[in-house]
Amino acid sequence: MKQENRLIQRYSASERINHWIVAFCFILLALSGLALFYPSFSWFAQVFGTLQTARIIHPFVGIIMFIGFMIQFFRYAAHNIPNKEDVRWALSVKEVVMGHEVGDVGKYNAGQKVMFWAMTACLFVMLVTGVMMWQSPYFFADNFSIEARRIAILLHAWAALILIACIIVHVYAAIWIRGTIRAMTHGVVTENWAKSHHPAWYREIMQNEAKVKSAKKD
Repeated sequence: MKQENRLIQRYSASERINHWIVAFCFILLALSGLALFYPSFSWFAQVFGTLQTARIIHPFVGIIMFIGFMIQFFRYAAHNIPNKEDVRWALSVKEVVMGHEVGDVGKYNAGQKVMFWAMTACLFVMLVTGVMMWQSPYFFADNFSIEARRIAILLHAWAALILIACIIVHVYAAIWIRGTIRAMTHGVVTENWAKSHHPAWYREIMQNEAKVKSAKKD
């Protein structure tokens, strides 16, 4: 392997495990949620055996996904703060789609940041409305009026549809940009990939490596 195309770690094993737990929960939630909310998708419940089983499993998996995503949130929130380079990237999104990266991008570009905050908002809405809808001895759904619960159902459904759309775009982008999938399966990217797509993050990694080497020499 050429030196200029060596591998750089982007995600640790714990980050990747957490990501795939959240992803697996999302698949279960999407299937069970669509089966529960939309009669035309009721056959998705066959994955769980029956529609009743899907209804029981759905909220518990939702809690697991929310916890998993919150771990991701605290790990990555600092890297998703908007900056002036995001404006430059957003204004040149057509060039980006054509494969020409624009701007001094850090660990995440503007599109990824929008996705991050959209998913965060959707999950918070779904958590609150899900608790309002959840008829369980562990929660207090009976304390909410029927009108409040109807609004909760509507907001929950809309947030879920937006989240599903976000995940579809997220997966498509990961497939579209060659080398991205390996970051979350093996945890590494090539040096050329890092320099091309996330130059500011690449420089940060190189500076950290230089500091470590300097400390070892001392």
